Amino acid sequence: MTSTERKFTSVEICAGAGGQAVGLHNAMFKHLALIEVDKHACETLRKNITGNVDWHGCQVIEEDLTKFDLEEFKDSLRSKLGLSSDDKFDESLDLLAGGVPCPPFSVAGKQLGQDDERDLFPKMLEMVNVLQPKAVMIENVRGLLDRKFESYRDDIEKELKEMGYEKCFWDVLEAKDFGVPQLRPRAILVAMKERYAKHFRWAKQPDIPIQNVAEALERSMRERFDSVDDLRASAAYDVWHGKASKDVAPTIVGGSKKHGGADLGPTRAKKAWEDLGVCGLGVANDPDKMVDKERDLFAPAGPKLTVRQAALIQGFPESWKFYGRKTAAYRQVGNAFPPPVAQAVGEWVIAALEAGSGESGISPEEEPAFPVSSVLPGADSSDCFSDLEGAIVG
Repeated sequence: MTSTERKFTSVEICAGAGGQAVGLHNAMFKHLALIEVDKHACETLRKNITGNVDWHGCQVIEEDLTKFDLEEFKDSLRSKLGLSSDDKFDESLDLLAGGVPCPPFSVAGKQLGQDDERDLFPKMLEMVNVLQPKAVMIENVRGLLDRKFESYRDDIEKELKEMGYEKCFWDVLEAKDFGVPQLRPRAILVAMKERYAKHFRWAKQPDIPIQNVAEALERSMRERFDSVDDLRASAAYDVWHGKASKDVAPTIVGGSKKHGGADLGPTRAKKAWEDLGVCGLGVANDPDKMVDKERDLFAPAGPKLTVRQAALIQGFPESWKFYGRKTAAYRQVGNAFPPPVAQAVGEWVIAALEAGSGESGISPEEEPAFPVSSVLPGADSSDCFSDLEGAIVG
């Protein structure tokens, strides 16, 4: 299906390297704009969508949201939406989405919430108020749902209510329940205008096969071992495959510009990776740039992952490329929202939009219960860049 057949429009803030964007695109949203401040992530977005007819009309905006001119942006959207200066703008945009920064709510940080300068929920709510989309989708770490942030969540829900939105869903989705070979619980908020919200349905996720690390990486790992002229390669691959077949991966952590680097996480995460036959002490160079096969393929703990393989663990399609130096590219992957999860939520939103617009041809009583992940009680919070209980397999 081409972009001209996409009926529902979206704008995304804090787009990163495109995890949520890819998922919503696969759900058949037509992106009008992806807003991101990191230059490396913007380069990734531009090089993947520029010239791609299926992303026609999508603008990558490299800008700090705290300095963003909303009224000017709203005016630019008018032409994209085919509106004149006299046309009402409210509900012309279908979805405003974003993965606002996680450190304010991360269990690894100080959990300052609204007192953290990186908290962009107020900006997101301001954008909701100005743009008045039909639906809002916000992704964050599970820590946001901790009891200590209850009053903060109440304030957010109250503001949305005053703007005409009903909370449809605010809970944790686990990436592995959507075919992503990784532990990655994320808190997802969906709110919609009332006439659409009443059509939003969710239920427990149906049986989707859990994909282990070996299943996700066996082809790319085989290519890496086959690319070296070393008698150990075949046996080393078999050892890796046997271990990697045991389970899904721990949460991939991307780090930030201030914390973390190009490795697979803190001590406990590295141990979990070692149990899966992967060395977590660093990230490997791409095969065509590999200068140290001992380090990248034959470490005692097993091979290191390349950026591309980390992206496969995150649920990105093989066609999506990452730009910037290795550490910058790996951080883009590690901080991303898994596309298959975003796609599932996007499909639920579209179903509600269609029903609310009378386009589905079915009554609310006949609507299907759209699947959602079961939430495991007592599971630990995930995090974007530090040592978490929830990031460990087992």
